[in-house]
Amino acid sequence: MINTKVKIAGVEFKNPVTVASGTFGHGEEFADLVDINRLGAVTTKGVANIPWEGNPTPRIAEVYGGMLNAIGLQNPGVDTFIERDLKFLKEKDTKIIVNVCGRSVEDYIETVERLSDEDVDMFEINISCPNVSHGGIAFGTNVDSVSEITKQMKAHSKKPIIMKLSPNVTDITEIARAAEAAGSDALSLINTITGMKIDINKRCFAIANRTGGMSGPAIKPIALRMVYQVANAVKVPIIGMGGIATFEDAVEFMLAGATMVSVGTANFFNPNASIEVAEGIEKYLENNGFKDVNEIIGLVK
Repeated sequence: MINTKVKIAGVEFKNPVTVASGTFGHGEEFADLVDINRLGAVTTKGVANIPWEGNPTPRIAEVYGGMLNAIGLQNPGVDTFIERDLKFLKEKDTKIIVNVCGRSVEDYIETVERLSDEDVDMFEINISCPNVSHGGIAFGTNVDSVSEITKQMKAHSKKPIIMKLSPNVTDITEIARAAEAAGSDALSLINTITGMKIDINKRCFAIANRTGGMSGPAIKPIALRMVYQVANAVKVPIIGMGGIATFEDAVEFMLAGATMVSVGTANFFNPNASIEVAEGIEKYLENNGFKDVNEIIGLVK
């Protein structure tokens, strides 16, 4: 038998595959298409302390090798999440990682405190959100801001926390080290890369927000490079993501140093991608003589 279990901050996952926040709803939306029980974890769409309406439409545009989105983290708020979405997820045989978003440190604290006594396993903190208290600059683009939000999350959370890093920075390792030093139990990366598309026939921006986050297969080489850099700069576990569509993609990320992988945009064009990735990783291990998935983590130096 091949061991596919991995452990992050004391939480054991049956396999190293989850789904990227915002690409899988809260799980129920994909329940008729995917056997959620076969996933290592479900990572929820972003949850805030109060409902967010999100950005005006259009909010999604297809681009070469992926997509742009500027959803604006639309969500029903933490109370509805607990009453409706978490109730559904708790019935599944998988771990629950709740993605938390906010516009101020106080927003994050309120959501984390509200969820800390619920049956969830970890929090993934989305620090690509604009910090309204500091001119709208994303929390995750400044070392001091990353350090402060991480310390606050650790102080108020009863669950392990994963800081989700933005690639829209000068040095990803500097941000990663700041999060680790402030107490983050793990890191996930990368979030989307800022991009733009113009409709030449309508002569206007393809999405109402003008810019959006680019995701999908085209960003994989960038994401892989950043995961490798961070894996060699910190000691905490990493959840790697960014363009993963096949088990080969996932194995690359694990060889580069990721303990887990997250399937995102691929869910839109292949709803069963996450299951195929999990099965493919196990087959890869078998075909290459590995008995334990942990043997391949960071194998390429």
